[in-house]
Amino acid sequence: MDGYSVFARYYDALTANIDYKKRAEYFHEIIKKYNMTENNILLDLACGTGSISMEMSEIGYDVIGVDYSPEMLGIAMEKKAVNNLNIQYLCQDMRDIDMFGTIGITLCVLDSINHLADADDVERVFRGISLFSEYNGLFIFDVNTVYKHRKILADNTFTYETDNIYCIWENSLDKSTDEVKMNLEFFELAENGLYMRSSDSFSEKAYSEETIENLLEKTGFELVAKYGDDTFEKPTETTQRIIYVARCIIKKEGC
Repeated sequence: MDGYSVFARYYDALTANIDYKKRAEYFHEIIKKYNMTENNILLDLACGTGSISMEMSEIGYDVIGVDYSPEMLGIAMEKKAVNNLNIQYLCQDMRDIDMFGTIGITLCVLDSINHLADADDVERVFRGISLFSEYNGLFIFDVNTVYKHRKILADNTFTYETDNIYCIWENSLDKSTDEVKMNLEFFELAENGLYMRSSDSFSEKAYSEETIENLLEKTGFELVAKYGDDTFEKPTETTQRIIYVARCIIKKEGC
């Protein structure tokens, strides 16, 4: 997995179009619809700079944010302090999470699962979440679809521009694996009027619905719902993001 060492500096500026409050309210509606426990602890797995963590904390959940990138977590900690929120952040690899107790709800969103290199890594993540989930605890996550990788991301190049940053995002699709390698070139306006150049790269892999559902069943989850593109509608052939809602059905000692 990638550390986002450079991307972290620009992440919030380049994702300013994401309405995190609206997305958090959407996840809150899903939780209210399917929650069967009284455990209010919410794990925001691969939390990045903490934008979803903050919104879920504002709603009233006891949030633990986990991310692999110290740079991302440093920004999340700054935002937590400014907003005076009671969020605990941990620097951990999502494939090897280690919690201090059971979790009522796990979120893993913004295509974080796609950043895992293969199905074995996905299974490791699911198994870790299952291990620390409350019996009947919810696991809510999204993935970019095979359609999005083949038709939207593909071999395309995108540009993003803010007042101080210009980004060129180049994709390269491996059609045999549906993996998209992404190279980002950043140009940041300095005080002297010149631009500083830096770069970062990572990859995302698309997993079929069948693969995801088989791995959920294998690791002790029951799939309870599947939605397309942040709606409550069923996914279609042109859905770009699928939201999975699963419930842990492995009983823990004392449950």
